[in-house]
Amino acid sequence: MKGKQTIWDMVRSLAVIGAVVALIYVFIPHDEDADPTRVVDYRVELITARRAAPYPVAAPQGLSADWRATSVTYERRNANSWHLGFLDPDGQYVAVEQSTEEPRKYVPRVTQRAEKTDATRALGSATWQVWEGAKYNALVREEQGHTTVVTGTAPVDRLAAMAQALEAKKG
Repeated sequence: MKGKQTIWDMVRSLAVIGAVVALIYVFIPHDEDADPTRVVDYRVELITARRAAPYPVAAPQGLSADWRATSVTYERRNANSWHLGFLDPDGQYVAVEQSTEEPRKYVPRVTQRAEKTDATRALGSATWQVWEGAKYNALVREEQGHTTVVTGTAPVDRLAAMAQALEAKKG
């Protein structure tokens, strides 16, 4: 029957395929209310970064389970850059960024072009410079040989909570 197919044969085939797809959609469970956030375990990367980095690598200690880690990287070739991203309890983004890159280039890049203000925040024994921007706010601390930035869409008080929870260790 080669060459004898009609347009109606194609329409019937498409109807059968559509019916199968509809049945699969109806009977396969799916949850539209589920949280799509993929949480990551950053412990192995943290240990590796603390061994490799030329500075004490910072990570939070004692935050509630409502803070969810969503991304982690350490790049030795990229100015020893450490990145640890979180969603805070309100679903706002907060990131810990560290690098040996020149601060005048590094800070505007990781803060999405936030600008330095005259305000500072004393958190524990450290003083952090407050940066504000259209997209991200940040707390910045320039240290010997590296810069630590806590940045994100969260308000400065949430950034301060993260900065206060940071524990920097080497090796």
